[in-house]
Amino acid sequence: MRKGAKAAIVGSVFVVMVGGAGYGAFNIVSALNGGDGSGSGGPAPVKTGPPSGGEVKDTSTKFFAAWEKGEAAAAAALTNNAEKAEPLLTSYSGTAHIDRVTITPGAARGATVPFSVKATVSYEGKSKPLAYKSELTVVRGLTTGKALVDWQPAVVHPDLKDMDDTLVTGDASAPPIEAVDRDGKVLTKQAYPSLGPILDELRAKYGDKAGGTPGVELAIHHAAPDTADTPLLTLSEGKAGKLPTTLSARVQAAAEKAVTQYRESSVVAVKPSTGEVLAVANNRTDGWNAAFLGEVAPGSTWKIVSAATLIDNGITSANGPAPCPAEAVWQSQTFHNIKNMPADENATLSESFARSCNTAFVKFADEVKVDSLTDEARDRFGIGLDWKTGIPSFDGSVPASGGPDTAANLIGQGQVQVNPLNLASVTATAMTGTFRQPVIVPQSLDDRELARARGLSASTVQQLRAMMNRTATSGTAAEVMSGLGVRIGAKTGSAEVDGQTKSNSWFTGYRDDVAAAAMVQDGGHGVDASGPLVAQVLRAG
Repeated sequence: MRKGAKAAIVGSVFVVMVGGAGYGAFNIVSALNGGDGSGSGGPAPVKTGPPSGGEVKDTSTKFFAAWEKGEAAAAAALTNNAEKAEPLLTSYSGTAHIDRVTITPGAARGATVPFSVKATVSYEGKSKPLAYKSELTVVRGLTTGKALVDWQPAVVHPDLKDMDDTLVTGDASAPPIEAVDRDGKVLTKQAYPSLGPILDELRAKYGDKAGGTPGVELAIHHAAPDTADTPLLTLSEGKAGKLPTTLSARVQAAAEKAVTQYRESSVVAVKPSTGEVLAVANNRTDGWNAAFLGEVAPGSTWKIVSAATLIDNGITSANGPAPCPAEAVWQSQTFHNIKNMPADENATLSESFARSCNTAFVKFADEVKVDSLTDEARDRFGIGLDWKTGIPSFDGSVPASGGPDTAANLIGQGQVQVNPLNLASVTATAMTGTFRQPVIVPQSLDDRELARARGLSASTVQQLRAMMNRTATSGTAAEVMSGLGVRIGAKTGSAEVDGQTKSNSWFTGYRDDVAAAAMVQDGGHGVDASGPLVAQVLRAG
Protein backbone atom coordinates (compact mmCIF):
# COMPACT_ATOMS: atom_id res chain seq x y z
CA MET A 1 0.00 0.00 0.00
CA ARG A 2 1.20 3.47 -0.82
CA LYS A 3 0.39 6.91 0.46
CA GLY A 4 -1.80 5.69 3.28
CA ALA A 5 -3.92 3.35 1.18
CA LYS A 6 -5.74 1.22 3.70
CA ALA A 7 -7.48 -2.03 2.90
CA ALA A 8 -10.25 -3.36 5.11
CA ILE A 9 -8.82 -6.78 5.77
CA VAL A 10 -10.65 -8.69 8.44
CA GLY A 11 -8.72 -11.49 10.05
CA SER A 12 -5.43 -10.64 8.38
CA VAL A 13 -2.30 -10.67 10.42
CA PHE A 14 -0.62 -7.25 10.71
CA VAL A 15 2.71 -7.33 12.48
CA VAL A 16 5.32 -4.90 13.74
CA MET A 17 9.03 -5.51 14.00
CA VAL A 18 9.83 -7.57 17.04
CA GLY A 19 12.94 -7.63 19.17
CA GLY A 20 14.72 -4.85 20.94
CA ALA A 21 13.19 -2.99 23.85
CA GLY A 22 9.51 -2.84 22.98
CA TYR A 23 9.55 -1.94 19.26
CA GLY A 24 6.48 0.07 18.44
CA ALA A 25 5.13 -0.16 21.98
CA PHE A 26 5.39 1.60 25.30
CA ASN A 27 4.73 0.80 28.94
CA ILE A 28 1.97 2.45 30.91
CA VAL A 29 2.17 2.61 34.71
CA SER A 30 -1.20 3.27 36.30
CA ALA A 31 -2.47 3.22 39.84
CA LEU A 32 -5.37 1.19 41.14
CA ASN A 33 -8.21 3.18 42.55
CA GLY A 34 -8.46 2.61 46.29
CA GLY A 35 -11.49 2.94 48.54
CA ASP A 36 -12.88 6.29 49.51
CA GLY A 37 -11.92 5.91 53.17
CA SER A 38 -15.50 5.78 54.38
CA GLY A 39 -16.51 3.53 57.27
CA SER A 40 -14.34 2.40 60.14
CA GLY A 41 -12.59 -0.67 61.38
CA GLY A 42 -11.27 -1.71 57.94
CA PRO A 43 -7.74 -1.53 56.56
CA ALA A 44 -6.26 1.85 55.78
CA PRO A 45 -7.04 2.97 52.24
CA VAL A 46 -4.35 2.37 49.62
CA LYS A 47 -2.78 5.61 48.45
CA THR A 48 -3.48 6.58 44.86
CA GLY A 49 -2.27 9.20 42.45
CA PRO A 50 1.26 10.26 41.53
CA PRO A 51 3.90 10.15 44.29
CA SER A 52 4.52 13.46 46.04
CA GLY A 53 7.84 15.27 45.83
CA GLY A 54 8.66 14.13 49.32
CA GLU A 55 7.94 10.50 48.45
CA VAL A 56 10.10 10.73 45.32
CA LYS A 57 13.03 12.09 47.32
CA ASP A 58 12.62 9.61 50.18
CA THR A 59 12.33 6.54 47.96
CA SER A 60 15.19 7.48 45.63
CA THR A 61 17.46 8.39 48.57
CA LYS A 62 16.87 5.02 50.25
CA PHE A 63 17.38 3.18 46.95
CA PHE A 64 20.66 4.96 46.25
CA ALA A 65 21.93 4.29 49.77
CA ALA A 66 21.21 0.55 49.56
CA TRP A 67 22.76 0.36 46.10
CA GLU A 68 25.94 2.15 47.22
CA LYS A 69 26.35 -0.31 50.12
CA GLY A 70 25.89 -3.33 47.86
CA GLU A 71 22.67 -4.30 49.65
CA ALA A 72 20.95 -5.75 46.59
CA ALA A 73 17.93 -7.23 48.38
CA ALA A 74 17.19 -4.00 50.23
CA ALA A 75 17.50 -1.91 47.07
CA ALA A 76 15.36 -4.37 45.09
CA ALA A 77 12.64 -4.21 47.75
CA LEU A 78 12.30 -0.50 46.99
CA THR A 79 11.34 -1.25 43.36
CA ASN A 80 8.10 -2.43 41.82
CA ASN A 81 9.78 -5.59 40.48
CA ALA A 82 12.08 -6.97 43.17
CA GLU A 83 12.23 -10.38 41.48
CA LYS A 84 13.98 -8.92 38.41
CA ALA A 85 15.85 -6.14 40.19
CA GLU A 86 17.70 -8.23 42.77
CA PRO A 87 19.72 -10.47 40.36
CA LEU A 88 20.99 -7.48 38.40
CA LEU A 89 21.82 -5.44 41.50
CA THR A 90 23.55 -8.50 42.94
CA SER A 91 25.66 -8.90 39.80
CA TYR A 92 26.71 -5.26 40.11
CA SER A 93 28.82 -5.87 43.19
CA GLY A 94 29.26 -9.59 42.51
CA THR A 95 30.14 -10.84 39.06
CA ALA A 96 30.79 -7.30 37.80
CA HIS A 97 33.24 -6.56 40.66
CA ILE A 98 32.08 -2.94 40.98
CA ASP A 99 32.75 -1.26 44.32
CA ARG A 100 33.41 2.16 45.88
CA VAL A 101 30.09 3.29 44.45
CA THR A 102 29.08 6.93 44.84
CA ILE A 103 25.72 8.07 43.48
CA THR A 104 24.95 11.76 43.13
CA PRO A 105 21.30 12.64 42.41
CA GLY A 106 20.41 15.65 40.31
CA ALA A 107 17.35 17.87 40.48
CA ALA A 108 14.16 15.85 40.17
CA ARG A 109 11.94 16.42 37.15
CA GLY A 110 8.60 15.52 38.65
CA ALA A 111 8.85 11.85 39.54
CA THR A 112 12.06 11.33 37.54
CA VAL A 113 15.43 11.65 39.25
CA PRO A 114 18.59 11.90 37.13
CA PHE A 115 21.82 10.80 38.77
CA SER A 116 25.49 10.19 38.14
CA VAL A 117 27.51 7.17 39.24
CA LYS A 118 31.20 6.98 40.05
CA ALA A 119 32.70 3.62 40.98
CA THR A 120 35.70 1.35 40.54
CA VAL A 121 35.87 -1.94 38.64
CA SER A 122 38.52 -4.28 40.05
CA TYR A 123 39.48 -7.74 38.82
CA GLU A 124 42.60 -9.83 39.52
CA GLY A 125 44.79 -6.87 40.36
CA LYS A 126 43.47 -4.67 37.57
CA SER A 127 41.31 -1.63 38.36
CA LYS A 128 39.69 1.17 36.42
CA PRO A 129 37.28 3.99 37.30
CA LEU A 130 33.73 3.73 36.01
CA ALA A 131 31.53 6.78 35.52
CA TYR A 132 28.18 7.22 33.79
CA LYS A 133 24.77 8.87 34.11
CA SER A 134 21.28 7.39 34.34
CA GLU A 135 17.88 8.15 35.80
CA LEU A 136 15.00 6.53 37.64
CA THR A 137 11.31 7.22 38.01
CA VAL A 138 9.27 6.76 41.16
CA VAL A 139 5.74 5.40 40.71
CA ARG A 140 2.86 4.36 42.93
CA GLY A 141 2.80 0.63 43.66
CA LEU A 142 -0.24 -0.91 41.99
CA THR A 143 -1.33 -3.01 44.96
CA THR A 144 0.50 -1.49 47.93
CA GLY A 145 0.15 2.19 47.12
CA LYS A 146 3.76 2.69 48.20
CA ALA A 147 6.17 4.95 46.35
CA LEU A 148 8.57 2.60 44.50
CA VAL A 149 11.29 2.83 41.89
CA ASP A 150 9.85 1.82 38.52
CA TRP A 151 12.21 -1.01 37.70
CA GLN A 152 14.02 -0.82 34.40
CA PRO A 153 17.48 -2.39 33.85
CA ALA A 154 18.63 0.97 32.45
CA VAL A 155 18.43 2.35 36.00
CA VAL A 156 21.60 0.39 36.79
CA HIS A 157 23.31 1.31 33.52
CA PRO A 158 21.81 3.04 30.46
CA ASP A 159 23.07 0.31 28.12
CA LEU A 160 21.12 -2.40 29.96
CA LYS A 161 17.86 -3.11 28.15
CA ASP A 162 16.58 -6.62 28.85
CA MET A 163 15.13 -7.55 32.25
CA ASP A 164 17.32 -10.66 32.46
CA ASP A 165 20.63 -9.13 31.38
CA THR A 166 23.47 -9.16 33.91
CA LEU A 167 26.88 -7.50 34.36
CA VAL A 168 30.12 -9.49 34.28
CA THR A 169 33.79 -8.57 34.63
CA GLY A 170 36.47 -11.03 33.55
CA ASP A 171 38.29 -12.38 30.54
CA ALA A 172 36.48 -11.16 27.44
CA SER A 173 34.22 -13.71 25.79
CA ALA A 174 36.09 -13.14 22.51
CA PRO A 175 39.25 -11.35 21.41
CA PRO A 176 38.79 -7.77 20.19
CA ILE A 177 38.62 -7.12 16.46
CA GLU A 178 39.67 -4.31 14.20
CA ALA A 179 36.94 -4.40 11.58
CA VAL A 180 37.85 -2.82 8.26
CA ASP A 181 35.72 -1.90 5.28
CA ARG A 182 36.17 -3.17 1.72
CA ASP A 183 38.98 -0.64 1.17
CA GLY A 184 40.81 -1.33 4.45
CA LYS A 185 39.41 1.64 6.41
CA VAL A 186 38.89 0.91 10.12
CA LEU A 187 35.25 0.88 11.25
CA THR A 188 34.66 1.98 14.85
CA LYS A 189 31.59 2.36 17.03
CA GLN A 190 32.49 5.97 17.64
CA ALA A 191 32.59 6.91 13.96
CA TYR A 192 29.65 4.69 12.96
CA PRO A 193 27.27 4.31 15.93
CA SER A 194 24.87 1.97 14.12
CA LEU A 195 27.65 -0.57 13.77
CA GLY A 196 28.08 -0.94 17.56
CA PRO A 197 25.82 -4.01 18.02
CA ILE A 198 26.97 -5.39 14.67
CA LEU A 199 30.65 -5.13 15.58
CA ASP A 200 29.85 -6.90 18.86
CA GLU A 201 28.23 -9.73 16.91
CA LEU A 202 31.17 -9.95 14.51
CA ARG A 203 33.60 -10.01 17.42
CA ALA A 204 31.68 -12.80 19.15
CA LYS A 205 31.63 -14.94 16.01
CA TYR A 206 34.95 -14.14 14.37
CA GLY A 207 37.19 -12.85 17.15
CA ASP A 208 38.95 -16.19 17.47
CA LYS A 209 39.37 -16.48 13.70
CA ALA A 210 40.79 -12.98 13.29
CA GLY A 211 43.96 -13.79 15.23
CA GLY A 212 43.48 -11.65 18.34
CA THR A 213 43.80 -12.44 22.04
CA PRO A 214 41.16 -11.52 24.66
CA GLY A 215 41.61 -8.86 27.31
CA VAL A 216 39.71 -8.17 30.56
CA GLU A 217 36.51 -6.15 30.48
CA LEU A 218 33.25 -5.25 32.13
CA ALA A 219 30.44 -6.34 29.84
CA ILE A 220 26.70 -6.84 29.65
CA HIS A 221 25.88 -10.51 29.36
CA HIS A 222 22.63 -10.74 27.44
CA ALA A 223 20.01 -13.31 28.37
CA ALA A 224 18.75 -13.60 24.80
CA PRO A 225 20.34 -16.61 23.06
CA ASP A 226 22.91 -16.00 20.32
CA THR A 227 23.41 -12.40 21.40
CA ALA A 228 26.95 -11.13 21.80
CA ASP A 229 28.11 -9.55 25.06
CA THR A 230 28.24 -5.75 25.03
CA PRO A 231 31.56 -4.46 26.42
CA LEU A 232 31.29 -1.42 28.70
CA LEU A 233 34.80 -0.91 30.10
CA THR A 234 38.16 -2.42 29.19
CA LEU A 235 40.47 -3.11 32.15
CA SER A 236 43.27 -4.53 30.04
CA GLU A 237 43.58 -4.48 26.29
CA GLY A 238 43.72 -7.71 24.37
CA LYS A 239 45.28 -7.97 20.95
CA ALA A 240 42.85 -7.04 18.19
CA GLY A 241 42.68 -9.23 15.11
CA LYS A 242 41.90 -7.63 11.76
CA LEU A 243 38.49 -8.61 10.37
CA PRO A 244 37.55 -7.77 6.77
CA THR A 245 33.95 -6.79 6.03
CA THR A 246 32.05 -6.01 2.84
CA LEU A 247 30.95 -2.61 4.14
CA SER A 248 31.85 0.68 2.47
CA ALA A 249 32.84 3.41 4.92
CA ARG A 250 31.53 6.05 2.49
CA VAL A 251 28.12 4.43 2.04
CA GLN A 252 27.92 3.58 5.75
CA ALA A 253 28.54 7.22 6.65
CA ALA A 254 25.70 8.27 4.34
CA ALA A 255 23.39 5.67 5.86
CA GLU A 256 24.26 6.78 9.39
CA LYS A 257 23.49 10.39 8.52
CA ALA A 258 20.27 9.46 6.73
CA VAL A 259 18.63 7.58 9.61
CA THR A 260 19.20 10.44 12.04
CA GLN A 261 16.28 12.20 10.34
CA TYR A 262 13.68 9.78 11.72
CA ARG A 263 13.32 7.78 14.90
CA GLU A 264 12.77 4.05 14.50
CA SER A 265 14.27 4.03 11.01
CA SER A 266 16.50 1.47 9.31
CA VAL A 267 18.28 1.25 5.96
CA VAL A 268 20.42 -1.35 4.16
CA ALA A 269 22.45 -1.09 0.96
CA VAL A 270 23.79 -4.04 -1.03
CA LYS A 271 25.88 -4.51 -4.15
CA PRO A 272 23.62 -6.44 -6.60
CA SER A 273 26.50 -7.90 -8.62
CA THR A 274 27.95 -9.64 -5.55
CA GLY A 275 25.37 -9.62 -2.73
CA GLU A 276 27.81 -7.76 -0.49
CA VAL A 277 26.26 -5.52 2.16
CA LEU A 278 27.62 -2.00 1.72
CA ALA A 279 25.86 -0.34 4.65
CA VAL A 280 23.45 -1.04 7.48
CA ALA A 281 22.16 1.66 9.80
CA ASN A 282 19.47 1.95 12.47
CA ASN A 283 18.19 4.87 14.50
CA ARG A 284 16.92 3.13 17.63
CA THR A 285 17.32 3.76 21.33
CA ASP A 286 17.58 0.04 22.13
CA GLY A 287 20.48 -0.70 19.76
CA TRP A 288 18.55 -3.52 18.07
CA ASN A 289 19.52 -4.29 14.48
CA ALA A 290 16.03 -3.94 13.05
CA ALA A 291 17.48 -3.61 9.55
CA PHE A 292 18.53 -7.29 9.69
CA LEU A 293 16.21 -8.74 12.31
CA GLY A 294 12.90 -6.94 11.84
CA GLU A 295 9.71 -8.76 10.88
CA VAL A 296 7.14 -6.43 9.35
CA ALA A 297 4.73 -6.12 6.44
CA PRO A 298 6.43 -4.26 3.55
CA GLY A 299 3.35 -2.76 1.91
CA SER A 300 3.43 -1.97 -1.79
CA THR A 301 7.20 -2.44 -2.12
CA TRP A 302 6.32 -6.13 -2.14
CA LYS A 303 4.60 -5.66 -5.49
CA ILE A 304 8.03 -6.31 -7.02
CA VAL A 305 7.68 -9.96 -5.99
CA SER A 306 3.95 -10.01 -6.72
CA ALA A 307 4.52 -8.67 -10.25
CA ALA A 308 7.19 -11.31 -10.80
CA THR A 309 4.71 -13.96 -9.62
CA LEU A 310 2.11 -12.81 -12.14
CA ILE A 311 4.67 -12.74 -14.97
CA ASP A 312 6.32 -16.08 -14.16
CA ASN A 313 2.96 -17.84 -13.84
CA GLY A 314 1.76 -16.53 -17.20
CA ILE A 315 -1.10 -14.54 -15.66
CA THR A 316 -0.14 -11.20 -17.22
CA SER A 317 2.92 -9.23 -18.32
CA ALA A 318 4.30 -5.75 -17.90
CA ASN A 319 2.39 -4.59 -20.98
CA GLY A 320 -0.52 -6.93 -20.32
CA PRO A 321 -3.82 -6.02 -18.65
CA ALA A 322 -3.99 -5.09 -14.97
CA PRO A 323 -7.18 -2.99 -14.56
CA CYS A 324 -7.21 -0.53 -11.67
CA PRO A 325 -10.80 -0.14 -10.40
CA ALA A 326 -11.71 2.15 -7.52
CA GLU A 327 -12.21 -0.87 -5.27
CA ALA A 328 -11.85 -4.64 -5.39
CA VAL A 329 -13.62 -7.33 -3.38
CA TRP A 330 -12.00 -10.62 -2.36
CA GLN A 331 -13.49 -13.13 0.08
CA SER A 332 -16.14 -10.54 1.05
CA GLN A 333 -13.45 -8.01 1.95
CA THR A 334 -13.19 -4.69 0.12
CA PHE A 335 -9.82 -3.21 -0.80
CA HIS A 336 -9.21 0.40 -1.82
CA ASN A 337 -6.49 2.53 -3.38
CA ILE A 338 -5.10 5.74 -1.99
CA LYS A 339 -7.49 8.63 -1.81
CA ASN A 340 -8.26 10.34 -5.12
CA MET A 341 -6.50 7.76 -7.30
CA PRO A 342 -8.53 7.72 -10.53
CA ALA A 343 -9.77 4.35 -11.71
CA ASP A 344 -8.38 2.95 -14.96
CA GLU A 345 -10.04 -0.16 -16.31
CA ASN A 346 -7.62 -0.26 -19.25
CA ALA A 347 -4.39 -0.07 -17.25
CA THR A 348 -1.44 -2.35 -17.94
CA LEU A 349 0.57 -4.03 -15.19
CA SER A 350 3.36 -1.50 -15.74
CA GLU A 351 0.94 1.40 -15.30
CA SER A 352 -0.69 -0.08 -12.18
CA PHE A 353 2.74 -0.88 -10.73
CA ALA A 354 4.10 2.63 -11.31
CA ARG A 355 1.09 4.31 -9.71
CA SER A 356 0.94 1.61 -6.96
CA CYS A 357 -2.63 0.51 -7.58
CA ASN A 358 -3.71 -1.96 -4.90
CA THR A 359 -6.90 -3.09 -6.56
CA ALA A 360 -5.08 -4.16 -9.72
CA PHE A 361 -3.09 -6.71 -7.73
CA VAL A 362 -6.03 -7.77 -5.54
CA LYS A 363 -8.04 -8.57 -8.69
CA PHE A 364 -5.45 -11.26 -9.53
CA ALA A 365 -6.14 -13.16 -6.28
CA ASP A 366 -8.58 -15.36 -8.23
CA GLU A 367 -5.85 -16.48 -10.60
CA VAL A 368 -2.92 -17.18 -8.25
CA LYS A 369 -2.69 -20.31 -6.17
CA VAL A 370 -2.44 -20.13 -2.40
CA ASP A 371 1.26 -20.95 -2.58
CA SER A 372 2.20 -19.06 -5.77
CA LEU A 373 3.62 -16.04 -3.95
CA THR A 374 5.36 -18.25 -1.39
CA ASP A 375 7.07 -20.28 -4.11
CA GLU A 376 8.11 -17.18 -6.08
CA ALA A 377 9.57 -15.47 -3.02
CA ARG A 378 11.54 -18.56 -1.95
CA ASP A 379 12.58 -20.12 -5.24
CA ARG A 380 13.30 -16.96 -7.22
CA PHE A 381 14.23 -14.35 -4.57
CA GLY A 382 15.62 -16.55 -1.76
CA ILE A 383 13.14 -15.20 0.81
CA GLY A 384 12.59 -17.59 3.71
CA LEU A 385 15.77 -19.57 3.16
CA ASP A 386 18.51 -19.86 5.79
CA TRP A 387 20.77 -16.88 5.09
CA LYS A 388 24.22 -16.85 6.62
CA THR A 389 25.23 -13.23 6.34
CA GLY A 390 27.90 -13.39 9.04
CA ILE A 391 25.64 -12.02 11.78
CA PRO A 392 22.12 -13.01 12.87
CA SER A 393 19.37 -12.11 10.41
CA PHE A 394 15.68 -12.75 9.80
CA ASP A 395 15.40 -13.96 6.24
CA GLY A 396 11.76 -13.22 5.49
CA SER A 397 8.52 -15.16 5.75
CA VAL A 398 5.80 -15.54 3.13
CA PRO A 399 3.45 -18.29 4.32
CA ALA A 400 0.97 -19.86 1.92
CA SER A 401 -2.15 -18.06 3.12
CA GLY A 402 -5.74 -18.57 2.07
CA GLY A 403 -8.81 -16.44 2.72
CA PRO A 404 -8.41 -12.66 2.73
CA ASP A 405 -4.64 -13.02 3.10
CA THR A 406 -4.29 -14.35 -0.45
CA ALA A 407 -5.19 -10.89 -1.70
CA ALA A 408 -3.56 -9.01 1.17
CA ASN A 409 -0.22 -10.74 0.62
CA LEU A 410 -0.15 -9.53 -2.99
CA ILE A 411 -0.04 -5.92 -1.76
CA GLY A 412 2.54 -6.61 0.97
CA GLN A 413 0.14 -6.92 3.89
CA GLY A 414 -1.47 -10.02 5.34
CA GLN A 415 1.22 -12.38 6.59
CA VAL A 416 4.22 -11.22 4.56
CA GLN A 417 7.08 -10.31 6.92
CA VAL A 418 10.44 -8.90 5.85
CA ASN A 419 13.00 -6.22 6.77
CA PRO A 420 15.16 -3.73 4.85
CA LEU A 421 17.88 -6.35 4.29
CA ASN A 422 15.37 -8.71 2.64
CA LEU A 423 13.87 -5.94 0.52
CA ALA A 424 17.25 -4.63 -0.65
CA SER A 425 18.05 -8.18 -1.72
CA VAL A 426 14.69 -8.44 -3.56
CA THR A 427 15.57 -5.27 -5.48
CA ALA A 428 19.06 -6.59 -6.27
CA THR A 429 17.58 -9.84 -7.60
CA ALA A 430 15.00 -7.99 -9.69
CA MET A 431 17.79 -5.86 -11.13
CA THR A 432 20.24 -8.65 -12.02
CA GLY A 433 18.06 -11.76 -12.23
CA THR A 434 20.42 -13.63 -9.90
CA PHE A 435 19.82 -14.18 -6.20
CA ARG A 436 23.06 -13.56 -4.38
CA GLN A 437 22.62 -14.11 -0.67
CA PRO A 438 23.65 -10.95 1.19
CA VAL A 439 26.85 -11.16 3.24
CA ILE A 440 28.52 -8.69 5.59
CA VAL A 441 31.80 -10.61 5.85
CA PRO A 442 33.42 -12.55 3.00
CA GLN A 443 32.32 -16.15 2.62
CA SER A 444 35.98 -17.14 2.40
CA LEU A 445 36.42 -16.15 6.04
CA ASP A 446 34.73 -19.33 7.28
CA ASP A 447 33.57 -21.19 4.14
CA ARG A 448 29.96 -21.10 5.34
CA GLU A 449 27.34 -22.38 2.91
CA LEU A 450 25.23 -19.61 1.43
CA ALA A 451 21.57 -19.92 0.49
CA ARG A 452 20.76 -20.53 -3.17
CA ALA A 453 17.72 -19.75 -5.31
CA ARG A 454 16.88 -20.09 -9.02
CA GLY A 455 16.64 -16.41 -9.76
CA LEU A 456 14.67 -14.88 -12.62
CA SER A 457 14.53 -15.30 -16.38
CA ALA A 458 15.95 -12.60 -18.61
CA SER A 459 12.43 -11.71 -19.76
CA THR A 460 11.13 -11.27 -16.22
CA VAL A 461 14.15 -9.14 -15.28
CA GLN A 462 13.64 -6.91 -18.32
CA GLN A 463 9.99 -6.37 -17.37
CA LEU A 464 10.67 -5.73 -13.67
CA ARG A 465 13.46 -3.26 -14.43
CA ALA A 466 11.27 -1.43 -16.92
CA MET A 467 8.45 -1.15 -14.37
CA MET A 468 10.78 -0.02 -11.58
CA ASN A 469 12.45 2.49 -13.89
CA ARG A 470 9.04 3.85 -14.84
CA THR A 471 8.16 4.20 -11.16
CA ALA A 472 11.43 6.06 -10.53
CA THR A 473 11.16 8.40 -13.52
CA SER A 474 7.44 9.13 -13.90
CA GLY A 475 5.61 7.19 -11.18
CA THR A 476 5.21 7.51 -7.44
CA ALA A 477 8.99 7.60 -6.77
CA ALA A 478 9.90 10.18 -9.43
CA GLU A 479 10.38 13.15 -7.12
CA VAL A 480 12.57 11.23 -4.67
CA MET A 481 14.73 9.66 -7.39
CA SER A 482 15.14 12.85 -9.41
CA GLY A 483 18.73 13.63 -10.34
CA LEU A 484 20.08 10.13 -9.70
CA GLY A 485 20.74 9.34 -13.34
CA VAL A 486 19.26 6.97 -15.90
CA ARG A 487 20.06 3.46 -14.65
CA ILE A 488 17.65 3.67 -11.73
CA GLY A 489 14.53 1.97 -10.44
CA ALA A 490 12.33 2.16 -7.36
CA LYS A 491 9.15 1.11 -5.60
CA THR A 492 7.27 2.96 -2.89
CA GLY A 493 5.10 1.52 -0.13
CA SER A 494 3.33 2.03 3.14
CA ALA A 495 2.03 -0.69 5.45
CA GLU A 496 -0.87 -0.34 7.84
CA VAL A 497 -0.18 -1.75 11.30
CA ASP A 498 -2.72 -2.37 14.05
CA GLY A 499 -2.34 0.10 16.90
CA GLN A 500 -0.48 2.73 14.87
CA THR A 501 -2.05 6.01 13.80
CA LYS A 502 0.27 6.24 10.77
CA SER A 503 1.48 3.56 8.42
CA ASN A 504 5.05 2.31 8.25
CA SER A 505 6.93 4.03 5.44
CA TRP A 506 8.81 1.78 2.97
CA PHE A 507 10.97 2.52 -0.06
CA THR A 508 13.41 0.55 -2.16
CA GLY A 509 15.46 1.50 -5.16
CA TYR A 510 18.60 0.91 -7.17
CA ARG A 511 21.15 3.07 -8.95
CA ASP A 512 23.88 1.46 -11.05
CA ASP A 513 25.36 -1.33 -8.87
CA VAL A 514 23.78 -0.30 -5.56
CA ALA A 515 20.38 -1.38 -4.22
CA ALA A 516 18.95 0.00 -0.99
CA ALA A 517 15.80 -0.31 1.11
CA ALA A 518 14.54 1.60 4.12
CA MET A 519 11.70 1.47 6.62
CA VAL A 520 10.50 4.17 9.02
CA GLN A 521 8.00 3.15 11.67
CA ASP A 522 5.01 5.52 11.76
CA GLY A 523 6.61 7.30 8.80
CA GLY A 524 3.50 7.44 6.61
CA HIS A 525 3.91 7.44 2.85
CA GLY A 526 6.98 5.81 1.32
CA VAL A 527 8.07 9.00 -0.44
CA ASP A 528 7.69 11.06 2.72
CA ALA A 529 10.18 9.32 5.01
CA SER A 530 11.93 6.21 3.68
CA GLY A 531 12.35 7.52 0.14
CA PRO A 532 14.75 10.35 1.03
CA LEU A 533 16.82 7.95 3.16
CA VAL A 534 17.28 5.57 0.25
CA ALA A 535 18.07 8.41 -2.14
CA GLN A 536 20.84 9.69 0.16
CA VAL A 537 22.41 6.24 0.34
CA LEU A 538 22.18 5.72 -3.43
CA ARG A 539 23.90 9.05 -4.04
CA ALA A 540 26.80 7.98 -1.81
CA GLY A 541 27.01 4.62 -3.53
